[in-house]
Amino acid sequence: MESGTLYIVPTPIGNLGDITLRALEVLKKVDCILAEDTRTSGKLLSHYQITTPKRSYHMHNEHRAVSGIVRELQDGGSIALISDAGTPGISDPGFLLTRACWEAGVRVECLPGATALIPALVASGFPSDRFVFEGFLPPKKGRQTRLKNLAEESRTMIFYESPHKLLKTLEHFAIQFGEHRQISASRELTKLYEETIRGTLAEVLEHFRQIPPKGEFVLVVKGKD
Repeated sequence: MESGTLYIVPTPIGNLGDITLRALEVLKKVDCILAEDTRTSGKLLSHYQITTPKRSYHMHNEHRAVSGIVRELQDGGSIALISDAGTPGISDPGFLLTRACWEAGVRVECLPGATALIPALVASGFPSDRFVFEGFLPPKKGRQTRLKNLAEESRTMIFYESPHKLLKTLEHFAIQFGEHRQISASRELTKLYEETIRGTLAEVLEHFRQIPPKGEFVLVVKGKD
């Protein structure tokens, strides 16, 4: 491991087999692992017999923790940043620390690996040469404005959503994009109950009105023709 380096390490989004050999090597050799939830990450690390010390780094402590982590790296430490699932910084903590490292002249190396949006996009069958990743929509204030601004978007759009907000989000999509707009809704990607429902917004909305949604969702919406 190179001293004074922050390694951004993607972890599986469900199936523990979806981790790279390089990621395992880095996690074993760094001085410390920053984990969004040490209990969740502990299952993955234990599975691969990784005993590297780990510390919590999440949305509630990242602002106050950043400066101390940067100092550790400047002193020659090697640190890996992981999230509960997928690539840190993609709808997960990571951006603030990465920016602070660049500003302080600390080396940053991001490994390629799992993220939920790419398999959902490719599996949707919608154009994937150009797309827009929107992540999670604002919970209340600004949601409708965001969707209105996207109503004329011609590129494929990708959103993340939780099961308890799914129906409301699909209803908002139908209002702003039109109920005949095509959508692909993927849930539990790489897990035992992985499923993708594809059709018009009206059809997919009706499906989940009949079958209560479970699991985390990636919603891929076809751009306006």
